[in-house]
Amino acid sequence: MSGTQGQAPVPGDGTRAVRAGLPEPVKYEPTLPGPVFAAHYHLPGEPTGAYTYGRDENPTWTHLERAIGSLEAPREDDVETLVFASGMAAISSVLFSQLRAGDAVVLPSDGYQVFPLVRQQLEAYGIEVRTAPTGGDAQLGVLDGARLLWIETPSNPGLDVCDIRRLVEEAHTRGALVAVDNTLATPLGQRPLELGADFSVASGTKQLTGHGDVLLGYVTGRDPEAMADVRRWRKIVGAIPGPMEAWLAHRSLATLQLRVERQNATALAVAEALLDWPEDLAVRYPGLPKDPSHAVAARQMRRFGCVVSFTLPSRTRAERFLEALRLVDDATSFGGLRSTAERRGRWGGDDVPEGFIRMSVGAEDPEDLVADVLRALEESAR
Repeated sequence: MSGTQGQAPVPGDGTRAVRAGLPEPVKYEPTLPGPVFAAHYHLPGEPTGAYTYGRDENPTWTHLERAIGSLEAPREDDVETLVFASGMAAISSVLFSQLRAGDAVVLPSDGYQVFPLVRQQLEAYGIEVRTAPTGGDAQLGVLDGARLLWIETPSNPGLDVCDIRRLVEEAHTRGALVAVDNTLATPLGQRPLELGADFSVASGTKQLTGHGDVLLGYVTGRDPEAMADVRRWRKIVGAIPGPMEAWLAHRSLATLQLRVERQNATALAVAEALLDWPEDLAVRYPGLPKDPSHAVAARQMRRFGCVVSFTLPSRTRAERFLEALRLVDDATSFGGLRSTAERRGRWGGDDVPEGFIRMSVGAEDPEDLVADVLRALEESAR
């Protein structure tokens, strides 16, 4: 356990992950109740209870939301978490609930590849969109007059890192709200709310749930009015998760600390092996002491993630490399127990070289995975 003088000790990451969001024990009942499949509830008299209609609330969501909130902000009792049908549903809920026509928003120019589509929609609603890269806190240069600053750190797929606390302080001084996409780090890697952010937003599809079988997103925040707006947006658009997905996500949280420790340690091993390869592969991983983002990442991150990026000389070489891998699936997500990798240029939405590889390190034995990557590099070079 850890804590500061005068405060109750905060349980460790593993303890919180295993116990997060569980209801008080009831004799003969399961420790984690099964999913509640309900479109409506018994509701005689005035509709004042906790559960009134299936689009508004669900007991299975409640358990999961409490669990995620306890991981995102373990020292705070006043945070609220809302779960969504996907990461993009969660992202959209913040953007479209907090911005109005005439507002300005700052987005990362090197963020998630769907942001160009988001930009088009925001501009269609009369919202000014400004962009700047993540590295070097460049978003500060276009922040004046903005209503909302959106941070993605580490950035996907380039793995640049910005100083969250610095950007938050500057944004708040200039009257802007701050949302941080915490997908790649997970709550066990960094806690944006503790660094001052207004919202921590993530795709639970990735390492949070880790099994590649759930689409989910969430928003955690502490301001009641702002979160009420997010909740209202969820209700209006109906971007709600199914009860089975919410239950699967909660079940998966129990192993989060185990998975994160294994995957992140192996990611560092893979990154170090790539650095030792005779070719210069432009390896990026925030946990590498030589990485350009390491100094900033080490100040605000407790763990550095499971994603490694590197660049091969050509598209052909990258495709040969992917075909030669035996323990790594060619797939577009990240954070799962099974390692995946892909040539990001195939999607056309990221400003990366044709040979750029994003690799998500899974839970395979480190020695086996490193050997597979090095063998594939050697075969692809022939």
